[in-house]
Amino acid sequence: MRDVILGLVGVGRIGVMHANNIAALNEVLNPQGINVRLRLTDVAANHARAVAAGLGAEFLPSVQSILASGLDGLVIATGTGTHPELIKAGVDAGIPVFCEKPVALNVADALPVLDYIRDRQGVVQIGHQRRFDAGYQEARRAYQAGELGWIHSLRAVTCDMTPPPVEFLASSGGLFRDCSVHDFDILRWLTGREIVEVYARGSNNGDPAIGAAGDVDTALALVTFDDGTVGTVSATRYNGAGHDVRLEIQGSRSSLMVGLDDKTALASAEAGITFPAGEPHRTFAERFDQAYRSEMAAFVELILGRRDNPCTPEDAVAASRVADAAQESLATGVPVRVAQTVAR
Repeated sequence: MRDVILGLVGVGRIGVMHANNIAALNEVLNPQGINVRLRLTDVAANHARAVAAGLGAEFLPSVQSILASGLDGLVIATGTGTHPELIKAGVDAGIPVFCEKPVALNVADALPVLDYIRDRQGVVQIGHQRRFDAGYQEARRAYQAGELGWIHSLRAVTCDMTPPPVEFLASSGGLFRDCSVHDFDILRWLTGREIVEVYARGSNNGDPAIGAAGDVDTALALVTFDDGTVGTVSATRYNGAGHDVRLEIQGSRSSLMVGLDDKTALASAEAGITFPAGEPHRTFAERFDQAYRSEMAAFVELILGRRDNPCTPEDAVAASRVADAAQESLATGVPVRVAQTVAR
């Protein structure tokens, strides 16, 4: 049995989810002769100890101690502002790194991190989990196989049921950087094309504290791709029907929607239509449970040399560049060319 030792830094909401997913990997990997072991740390030491005890993992008191313990891979699930230095620390340790998106708070801060990784030939996977969702993967396959024809428009939607704490919003970088960056990434990944221009608008009709934090609770961006194709990316913090993430793809031969199932947080106004029949998702963790599990399994496969990097830092920064352009357009009220984005 070969041990793969993962170190997890950060056991907040997303970190606990990753810890549980890592612990569950052995159900699949043990029969293959692979045993994943988890070590974790967090500044909230008592909470981290409790998480470790519940999962049969090992708690260590600091980032330095966890890196010195002999790891096969590092998982970073801390606040965005800490990502650059932790990525560098993992690269310096000579181990593959998984880091939650984004690489840094903005593109200006991320670019030196990219240089650091390249100069040292580091292996870093960034957490854009929608790439592992079965619906998005099927849509990409159908498009690449020519089943949709040429795409004439796309519509991406990300709707939270309720907003996160205002304390989080103040450091999130804005709705486009926090939420819509997932849509920007998946549009690039699915189409294989670059977004070259963004025109964004937004509004605040909910908690005034969101506006006071410098953010909006609802926003929409018109995006233009390098081949002239257009699309829209919309997001809101207030969607009482449930957590709603969808992608509509209209093609010259056929159309597809990702996220249209019995849990879609949307009702029909037509008489006699009972679809969807199930309870809607309430959180992103519910909606993308399978994707998050597959994402962490892919990181272990990357460590073992069994696959290529499924989401490189360059991929993540390209999506962040579009998000920066959207935030700039939102602030200025004019369209912004992505190549000319000024990181704010």
